[in-house]
Amino acid sequence: MLIIVLITAVGGFLLLRAVPALQRNKENFFTYGGNWVTTDTSAMHFGVAELLQVTVFVSVFALLLAMPVALGVAIYLTEYAPRRLVGPLAYMVELLAAVPSIIYGAWGLYVLAPQLRSTAQWLNDNLGGFFLFATGNASVAGGGTVFTGGIVLAVMILPIITAVTREVLAQTPRGQVEAALALGATRWEVVKVVMLPFGRSGYISAAMLGLGRALGETVALLIILRATQTSFNWSLFDGGYTFATKIAATASEFNDQYKAGAYIAAGLVLFVLTLVVNALARAAITKKVH
Repeated sequence: MLIIVLITAVGGFLLLRAVPALQRNKENFFTYGGNWVTTDTSAMHFGVAELLQVTVFVSVFALLLAMPVALGVAIYLTEYAPRRLVGPLAYMVELLAAVPSIIYGAWGLYVLAPQLRSTAQWLNDNLGGFFLFATGNASVAGGGTVFTGGIVLAVMILPIITAVTREVLAQTPRGQVEAALALGATRWEVVKVVMLPFGRSGYISAAMLGLGRALGETVALLIILRATQTSFNWSLFDGGYTFATKIAATASEFNDQYKAGAYIAAGLVLFVLTLVVNALARAAITKKVH
């Protein structure tokens, strides 16, 4: 009950602080994707269309990169790794979660981005006809793109997905594993036929936890993603703002209730988005169980 009350209180606070600014907004809050103009609080112009697109795009891209790697690591640690190495290897993977976001951001922009430059340029030159690799609104050479940010996010959410998936796979009933081995199954067949079906719902749950972490990431993406004046075009070589980075980058405007209310309204949408993601994850898990 306390958790329900706290969630309701957070949502109510965001809504109450957002309504005054929304009443002074001259644009459609959900469809407007242009530049925010909040200097004149009597006639404000702001919306979340582009923020939603960038947030979802970079988070899903990171999730698609992290999920297969996390599953492979979890399978290796559960079934293939020598027993004496399982503890140290699992600890090293989980240690990634202890690295501060600001370190990831600096590493991504100044170390990873230069290493990815040639790959990104090749993708842009050879696959630019496909919208995902088309020339975006940020410099490919500069590295401040969704491509770099998504890879950094994938590293950040990897320990979460790996830890939960490994825990679920380790709970596979040993009787079923031994029965499969007794019937002549190879170790990989045991993983494919017994462990993966048993742990599928947990894997989905782990992925949704990782997605929730990616949706709200702030500092690392604030350092990496380049703000631009042109619209987002669903290219990996676009820059832009996510919900979290937009709010963090403009915290200096929170001295006015209407200016702050505009960004709190964006925060409210992010709050609802995370609730929807968790609800969809619950529905997917329930469906798999039944």
